[in-house]
Amino acid sequence: QVQLVESGGGLVQAGESLRLSCAAAGRTLRGYAMGWFRQDPGKERESVAVISSSGVSTYYTPSVKGRFTISRDNAENAVYLQMSGLKPEDTAVYFCAARVPYHPSTYYTRRNEYNSWGQGTQVTVYS
Repeated sequence: QVQLVESGGGLVQAGESLRLSCAAAGRTLRGYAMGWFRQDPGKERESVAVISSSGVSTYYTPSVKGRFTISRDNAENAVYLQMSGLKPEDTAVYFCAARVPYHPSTYYTRRNEYNSWGQGTQVTVYS
C-alpha cells in the first residue's frame, strides 16, 4: 500500500475551475494505476476519472467527460484532476486511490479494486 495525500479542493462558483493533486508520501507513484473518486454524504463513493500506470489509458464517468481531465506526472510523483465548468452537483469529497496493476495499460473503475486511499479533499460548488 501507499500513503496518498490530496490537495487543491475548495469553494468555487459554478463554471469555475479547480485542480486537484494527489501525491504519495515519501515514495513514487510510478507503476501504480490511479483513480479519482468522489463521495457525497449518504451516497456511494463513485469513480470520477481513472488512469493506467502508463498514462496511456483513461476513463471518465459520463457526467464529467469533457469537463474533467486526469493526468499524471511520474517525474513529479503526482496525479492531477483538472476540473473545469464545475457544477453544484460536482460538490463532494474527492479521494485519490492507487493500486498495482496487472498491466501498465489497465485502468480500474471500481472502488474495491483499489487498496490505497487518501483522506479526501472537499470540493464545494455553489450556484
